[in-house]
Amino acid sequence: MNDDLIMSNTPDTDYSQALAEGWLPIRDVSRITGVNAVTLRAWERRYGLIVPHRTAKGHRLFSTEHIQRIQQIVLWLNRGVAVSQIKPLLDAPSPCDETTGSDWQVWRQTLTQAISELAERRLDDCFNQVMSLYPTRPLCEQLLIPLLDELEQRWQGQFGAQLERVFFHTWLRSKLGARIYHNNRSLKGAAVLLINHSDLPFEPHLWLTALLVSSSHCPVEMFDAPLPAGELGLAVERLQPKAVVLYSSKTLNTQALGKLLNGIDCPTLIAGPSVRIHYDVLCVSTTEIAGLCLANDPMEVHQRLNQLGLL
Repeated sequence: MNDDLIMSNTPDTDYSQALAEGWLPIRDVSRITGVNAVTLRAWERRYGLIVPHRTAKGHRLFSTEHIQRIQQIVLWLNRGVAVSQIKPLLDAPSPCDETTGSDWQVWRQTLTQAISELAERRLDDCFNQVMSLYPTRPLCEQLLIPLLDELEQRWQGQFGAQLERVFFHTWLRSKLGARIYHNNRSLKGAAVLLINHSDLPFEPHLWLTALLVSSSHCPVEMFDAPLPAGELGLAVERLQPKAVVLYSSKTLNTQALGKLLNGIDCPTLIAGPSVRIHYDVLCVSTTEIAGLCLANDPMEVHQRLNQLGLL
């Protein structure tokens, strides 16, 4: 690649010539790395983590070295390092203390405070800010899943707990639903069908699973209530999904699994705390029901789908 290209050519020719020489536009970098364009721009502007080349018209162009650097950033984020502390690790790699959970804890405390005060705008602003800084996987693993655990502990026997729960769950469904809907509009191909397989009106971890899948450039179909035997098969027949995920945080009727999954001709995952509740029985079921897999939480669902080559 010719670094002088960006400055030497005219505005009308430098962009197309750069692409011909192997430079990549931001949309392709987002697809390759899994980091959305908004986050890439935030890493550049706020933290100087990446410095893409710019054409005369301001287009950002990235090299293979940029992609490797972005992948290193994601690696540090997945280890729990805050985005504000990554630059020294990239520029001068050395053994260091990675205990940066305090940054995530600050985010969780800010969100919890907004939830406790039913402050929707503050909750929204905080969430938008953190989503602009972090890819979806560390966002779920380091922020949202621990936040949900902390909230459930907070809500045990506390007056006003149901009010906070309904407020937050309503907001979360709306927020994640809007993002998933937006992603679906730009994605093609077979979807992953995710189903709330419990009697709870809202399974927040199912929606985190949907966010992870959707952020991996895969369409998502969401059913927020269980389907009876026969109708699940009908849904699969009509939607032709690449996989089905049944998520439940409560007990299952394991004896009915065979009937429920009869005729399902795509990989099926049972996920959530129900897997731990019925682990021994479900392990046997995976040997008896073709295509059946288990996953404990949203991160494992995402990992299993990747291992199956579906994302």
